[in-house]
Order: sequence, then C-alpha cells, then structure tokens
Amino acid sequence: MPLELLAVPCLSDNYAYLLHDPKSGRTGVVDVPEAAPIVDAMTAKGWALSDIFITHHHYDHVDGLAELRDATGATVWGAATDAQRLPPLDHALAEGDTIPFGDERAYVLDVPGHTVGHIAFHFPDSALAFTADSLMALGCGRLFEGTPAQMWDSLCKLAALPDATRLCSGHDYLAANAAFAQSVDPDNAALAARVGNLHDMRQSGAPMAVATLAEEKATNPFLRARHADMKARLGLTDAPDVTAFAELRARKDRF
Repeated sequence: MPLELLAVPCLSDNYAYLLHDPKSGRTGVVDVPEAAPIVDAMTAKGWALSDIFITHHHYDHVDGLAELRDATGATVWGAATDAQRLPPLDHALAEGDTIPFGDERAYVLDVPGHTVGHIAFHFPDSALAFTADSLMALGCGRLFEGTPAQMWDSLCKLAALPDATRLCSGHDYLAANAAFAQSVDPDNAALAARVGNLHDMRQSGAPMAVATLAEEKATNPFLRARHADMKARLGLTDAPDVTAFAELRARKDRF
C-alpha cells in the first residue's frame, strides 16, 4: 500500500509534507517551516509523528523543528555534511543511505547547488521524491552556495528517476516560474497547457509544488537545457548542457 501524502502550506509560500504509512502507523514530515500547521494537520488526521526529514539548513525549512520535536519526540534525519548548520540530528545521512519507513525504504540523494549540503529523499515504492529547493515545480533553486555544475549534476540525478515519480518541492513559486518559463520557451505546447491549468489547480486547493517528473521534463526550462531547441533560443547551439543551464539560471536571477 503506498504512503499517504499530505502537503501542508506553511509561512507565505512554503510547503511541508506529511507521509503516513497506514499499516505501521508511522508518520514523517519533510521539512518544518513552522510547527503549528503541521500539528493541526496531524491532529485532524489522527496521526502521531515519528520522523522528521530535513532537506537543507535554510530557516524556512527548519524554524519549527525544535518546537515540533519537543511536542512529539520524533526522530530527526538530515545531511551529515551540513550537521553543523542543522538542528541536532539523531541520524546524519549521506548519499546512498536508506531509511526504513514502514514497509518502504527512503533513499538519500545528494543534490547540492541551492546549498552545498542539500539532500533529497526518494521513496520509490510510493513514487515520491522530496526535492525541496533543488528541482522545483517549473524551476530550480537559486545557487546561493553551489555552482552551476553542481546544480546541473543534481538536476540530472533527479531527472534519472522514473517519470511517474511525484516531485514534492519546497515552495509555491509557480506564477513567477511559469512567467519565466514561457519567456524562454514560448513555443512549448506542453508548457502552455500546464500554465493554462494553473488557475483551476489553485482554485481546487491542489498543492502547487507537486508535479510528476514527466511533467517537469516536458515543461521545466532548466531540465530542458540539454535540448537543441532550447540551446538555439539561448544562442548556445553548440554549447555544453551545463553552459545552457548556467545561462538559464542567470536569466532567471535577472527576470
């Protein structure tokens, strides 16, 4: 039985994600921007928190962690390479580590770029990946600490997951990301269709930061940096993929 997923809006545009295993009763949360909305969501569901998974050190992903851990006693998992900047960890993780969760296992992926210690969590049996501020809905995170090459490698690693994987990212930046995507990829029919559905999606209350990898491959300009048509529009026809990505990221920073 796949894990139950609940996206919890936090702060002004963040998401935390609750994961529940119906068989074991185990419940985890990915990132804790603030505690109260997460506690309210768990209370409504009748779930008891067992695990806290942290993707990176930025305040808007960890600010509510101490309060939530004090209230629940949950086990905290995060990157070993960033342990000095994270709240105290019960388990320090590295690329290739696995985490048992009910009948499933989560796989840890090292995805630097936005920060140098950013990790993602992949639950293959439930076709879920929690990518936070690395690969985002119609975008990718700013390169606050890493290099374009690091972020491009991270995006390629995530793009190699199965196409049906649902990517759960950290923020609702869809309006700005969609405007930029259409500015650099104006003839993309799949992108136009996706943008056309955003209003209905928002009105329905659907989580705006969740999309399948197949959808991102077809519409996310950063994943399309390797495509000949995208390179041609950038004036970089013969450039390496990472060069096209770096140009896209620089344009988005100025957009």
